[in-house]
Amino acid sequence: MKKNRNGKNGKKKVVVIGGGTGTFTVLTGLKKYPLKLSAVVSMADDGGSTGVLRDELGVLPPGDIRQCLVALSTSNLLMRTLISYRFSEGRLAGHSFGNLLLSALEKITGSFDEAVSKASEILRLEGQVIPVTLKKVILAARLSSGKIIRKQNVIHTSNLQGLRKLFLEPKPKANPKAIEAISKADAVVIGPGDLYSSILPNLLVSGIPEAIKKTKAKKIYVCNLMTKECHTDKFKVEDYVKNIESRVGPLDRIIYNSVHPPASLLKRYARAGEELVRAGGKLSPERFRGGDLISRKFPKRKTGDALQRNLVRHNPDRLAKLIAQILEEKF
Repeated sequence: MKKNRNGKNGKKKVVVIGGGTGTFTVLTGLKKYPLKLSAVVSMADDGGSTGVLRDELGVLPPGDIRQCLVALSTSNLLMRTLISYRFSEGRLAGHSFGNLLLSALEKITGSFDEAVSKASEILRLEGQVIPVTLKKVILAARLSSGKIIRKQNVIHTSNLQGLRKLFLEPKPKANPKAIEAISKADAVVIGPGDLYSSILPNLLVSGIPEAIKKTKAKKIYVCNLMTKECHTDKFKVEDYVKNIESRVGPLDRIIYNSVHPPASLLKRYARAGEELVRAGGKLSPERFRGGDLISRKFPKRKTGDALQRNLVRHNPDRLAKLIAQILEEKF
């Protein structure tokens, strides 16, 4: 049995690793439980508002950090809405207020780490949000043809068939706060999120895979709901698991969806060459936990948002309930 580091009556420490909407969903559900939450967030994002701010101001990417801050905020609805507000007109069209705030705080304090800390105070965070690295990095992919594709946003929309290597330029060291959080955790939750542009960039940071292998925390992976065209075509649950385990070692539990979303939505995904992630072969119930995890609320595109967002998403409450049940298991 892996013991709670905070003692019999203390809150269990849970570290969620990822970026973007997937991590936001996990945190939104888990914050309703008596847990001490930390989010370790990818710093490879360079699309949309984040990409413009990186290029024009030379700041670290604020977008995924902003989403996690909102998820863990205990501020009133107006403040959380303000941080998420996205301009739709003028020269600020496409930018979210939260991205601008984080970039301004980085310029004022001279440190992105300090900017996140100050934003956490403003939003009255219950938990902590940790950039996986404090170095400026570019995500790159080398294909079997020898071609190298650079930048996360380009990789996200490129054909990665024949992928030989995914890497970060330059090779960064982990944020010490991320290593500390993982080492002291009772559980580490990885995913969900786009495999190559959201999840694996965290595991390419020097020190992070080693910390996950070394920690005594329960290691939980939340598998994606849908495949991604030209990235994870025909992937089954075990294909995702093999990719993660090849970097961090054996996982204790794998959570996957076992129900179908509306047929109309599946048809829309099919037209894009994407499909529901299926269980595939027989999965051991000791490690693999299936459930009805699809949200019945389908997001609408926000005014000013130029990025393509997933329509099929996890239900945060059902996902959190399953994670909470696993946290109570003895193994």
